[in-house]
Amino acid sequence: MIYRKYFKRPLDVVLSFMAIVVLSPVLLIVALLVRVKLGNPVIFSQERPGINEKIFRIYKFRTMINANNEKGYLLPDSMRLTRFGKLLRATSLDELPELFNILKGDMSIVGPRPQLVRDMVFMPSNQRQRHSVHPGLTGWAQVNGRNNVTWEEKLSLDLDYIKDISFVKDLKIIFMTVIKVFKKDVSPA
Repeated sequence: MIYRKYFKRPLDVVLSFMAIVVLSPVLLIVALLVRVKLGNPVIFSQERPGINEKIFRIYKFRTMINANNEKGYLLPDSMRLTRFGKLLRATSLDELPELFNILKGDMSIVGPRPQLVRDMVFMPSNQRQRHSVHPGLTGWAQVNGRNNVTWEEKLSLDLDYIKDISFVKDLKIIFMTVIKVFKKDVSPA
């Protein structure tokens, strides 16, 4: 409880600032590549529920092109996701702008991943408890299956995390995240 109340946020600020500084060349290169390969805007933003269900704008690198059908409607995501966009997602490089969300105080390094606003409609009150903490860049559900677990399992893992937030657990999740990112097969399908 002491860690969560007094140390988690200051660590988020320090670590996200350090990551932005250290990764600034990567951020710049990815931004330039997104601009060349996918066009503008380079940054994709979307409303997400944060702590206490307060809505904030999450920032990510764009991974899809704007392609419309003959009637002018956007094509399905699967048709707009490019090979380069798949590579960004597979390496999690598209998530790097979220470091600015962490610095701003919208997010934490570790916490439940922010769902879409519309997903709140499907959550019973016990699952909405996941919004009692800041959403994270990575989380317990991400290192325990990410998209390979059911919706219910993901929310259950999020609730398990918020019941037992500790410095050691956060370090473990960060370490597991780094390993999973580097072990991934990054060759896009």
